Amino acid sequence: MTRKTAWASLFLAVAMCVFSAACKDTKTLQENEQLKTQVVDLQKQVGEMGNNLETITADRDNLKKENEALKAQMSARKPRKAKKRTSRRKRPQA
Repeated sequence: MTRKTAWASLFLAVAMCVFSAACKDTKTLQENEQLKTQVVDLQKQVGEMGNNLETITADRDNLKKENEALKAQMSARKPRKAKKRTSRRKRPQA
């Protein structure tokens, strides 16, 4: 009878290990699938951000050019003033 009990407990231990391993594998697979979807989502976001960066950089460059053109127009419109000579003050003679 002890042999039957030993075999039964060994069988029960093996069954528990297999069941435990199967549960861990299932959880691991689910986590892997979730991580894969997150990676795909992040890659999509990185692509969109790259496109946005290119657009913003192009807009910035255009605004720089426009700003330089406007500064050139402003400097061309301002008449140059001649420097006034200040008269030297004479010291009062005592």
